Amino acid sequence: MDKEKKEESSAIHPAVAPLSYLLGTWKGEGEGGYPTINSFRYGEELHFSHPASGKPVIAYSHKTWKLDSGQPMHSESGYWRPKPDGSLEVVIAQSTGLAEKGTYSAEDNVIKLHSQVVANASKVREISRVYKIVNGDLHYVVQMATNLTTLQPHLKAVLKKLP
Repeated sequence: MDKEKKEESSAIHPAVAPLSYLLGTWKGEGEGGYPTINSFRYGEELHFSHPASGKPVIAYSHKTWKLDSGQPMHSESGYWRPKPDGSLEVVIAQSTGLAEKGTYSAEDNVIKLHSQVVANASKVREISRVYKIVNGDLHYVVQMATNLTTLQPHLKAVLKKLP
């Protein structure tokens, strides 16, 4: 592949550009809890990439682990599709099955997602996530509703971008 074609294939799609600050790997710690479970702390890594296909999509992967043992806890992966109107379509594959839709503000570095489909056999009915850059760190909060509860805080974390 010549240099000109390589530069073209690695260019960021214009639809992805407002969220390009996410691209890369973020790592840190979080804490979780819920009215029906004990509180816990965990390690976490998020990875956002823009596939070389040049399509208007961000590939996403997420994994968590127990801080004391390193034992895996949760993982998910999917795709984020930013739209020109500031909306965001997100499809996430995890053991619970989830499709989300949301909005983003490029100026404020805030992303808000809310479940559109929770296709699973568990008790989860609804998920909401807010991601925000604060002083260069990625902060997020996840809320969850089950068959027994309304939307409640579930997870929160602060992640630093790896070099």
